Amino acid sequence: MAGGDGLLGHDLLQGEKGPQDACGVFGVWAPGEEVAKLSYFGLYALQHRGQESAGIATSDGSKILIYKDMGLVAQVFNEAALSTLIGHIAVGHTRYSTTGSSSWQNAQPTLGRTSSGTVALGHNGNLTNTAELLQLVHERYPKVEGELARGNTTDTAVITALFTGDLDHTLEATALEVLPRLRGAYCLVFMDETTLYAARDPQGVRPLVLGRLERGWVVASETAALDIVGASFVREVEPGELITIDENGLRSQRFAESKPAGCVFEYVYLARPDTTIAGRGVHEARVEMGRRLAAEYPVEADLVIPTPESGTPAAIGYAQASGIPFGQGLVKNSYVGRTFIQPSETIRQRGIKLKLNPLKAVIKGKRLIVVDDSIVRGNTQRALVSMLREAGAAEVHVRISSPPITWPCFYGIDFASRAELIATGLGVDEVRQAIGADSLGYLSPEGMIAATEQPRDRLCTACFTGVYPIPLPDALHLGKNLLERTAPAGSTDSTRSTASAGSPVVASDASVAAAEASRTSDGCDPGPDAEYEPLLDPASMRASTRPTTRGTQGQFMIGDPGRQE
Repeated sequence: MAGGDGLLGHDLLQGEKGPQDACGVFGVWAPGEEVAKLSYFGLYALQHRGQESAGIATSDGSKILIYKDMGLVAQVFNEAALSTLIGHIAVGHTRYSTTGSSSWQNAQPTLGRTSSGTVALGHNGNLTNTAELLQLVHERYPKVEGELARGNTTDTAVITALFTGDLDHTLEATALEVLPRLRGAYCLVFMDETTLYAARDPQGVRPLVLGRLERGWVVASETAALDIVGASFVREVEPGELITIDENGLRSQRFAESKPAGCVFEYVYLARPDTTIAGRGVHEARVEMGRRLAAEYPVEADLVIPTPESGTPAAIGYAQASGIPFGQGLVKNSYVGRTFIQPSETIRQRGIKLKLNPLKAVIKGKRLIVVDDSIVRGNTQRALVSMLREAGAAEVHVRISSPPITWPCFYGIDFASRAELIATGLGVDEVRQAIGADSLGYLSPEGMIAATEQPRDRLCTACFTGVYPIPLPDALHLGKNLLERTAPAGSTDSTRSTASAGSPVVASDASVAAAEASRTSDGCDPGPDAEYEPLLDPASMRASTRPTTRGTQGQFMIGDPGRQE
């Protein structure tokens, strides 16, 4: 996923689940354009941000149509499906689950009733006060309906329910009242029958950008999605900003003070390399991380090779700074996803070679520097080192273009648990011994931050430092399956952190262990290769996404808000 693609790294071994980002969002307001197709290609550019489900909602000014299903963007949609999504406004979403299981009920965009119509909403990020917000929903709307009534167990469904609003409120007015109540990371792209909206949390944890079409506007998780639809980059959506786009043009309003804490891991691993965040090209940042890594951890060697494809930019930078030649010593089979055929014991023992194979003529007798963006459990690196030695490498020196990952993320990245992170319990030399390398070097926090060209105080580095810029609630009120567990007793106040609002929180081992214990398995988590695994057979998936009656899989239409269950 470094380089922005889940196929690219950390999925090389079965069971080696890498960091997964929450979602990608896309919105377009463009009369006269085929907005469903624009959304399709925008989501295609954001596929790396989520591969479990995809959906697009459109409006022609009087009714909203939605089409969503499990699987990749190209599996969910075809020409026939897109042709049914008529209108001049669209919201699209591609999902990786961080709150709520991976299921059709939890696919987005979500739908909800408003005082004057319907809302369709896509969300990238992860809220930290979902339990508090759910209690607020029950207080305001005692009769559970909409997405929550249909079994949706995501924080997005809770936001959608709160957007119901008062009878005398527009969706815009309701959003300005609800958004300040949200805590955590959220980039929202939503619409009603006539208007497109975009909002970003006050910390701006996840990226969200605004683009201009000849006949309209686009909002998207990354600039790469603007490029693919021919939109020119205008600016980032500011932290704490709500943007409204309708026939009267674009207007901006503040709902919270900006307190930037952008995710540094977007630069390291999550975003596409051709994306720009806060004015810094992601590819350039990763190359610079490699250069700084070479300065911090030099070693005599014959060849610098990347772990495909995640380590490529940093390996290029390392080679440039060190003067050691860059080479491709490993070949990745990009078409191997999760297999439903269990390999024989002989093949299973070969493990990683199903996906990666060494170029023996390049490797044999060489002292190698192997560059990757991060180490999670260490299983992939251990297998790689073993494979390279078997192919004849004289020495294998591992270099990592980020610091050790030692803390979980509660803002929209699904890491392995703290107990599973190899750097949590082991020092650098112990990790080196565990993976079998001749030497190991991690980029320093200072080197990583400098490569982003962002001030330290405008970045979230919680996964490396344990310092969380947005206060966390009690462990009981955290966890992927929060809304799938029995709601705990207690008042709304009990869900709030004891830290003052906006104050960074330094995590403790006990608090994080308790929070992770609450992340019980739901049996729906994707495995290491779920990025490009068809969750259903494509033929049956096509059948399930034909236009059907509302409330079943596939497309359904909302025209009369009073008809919503």
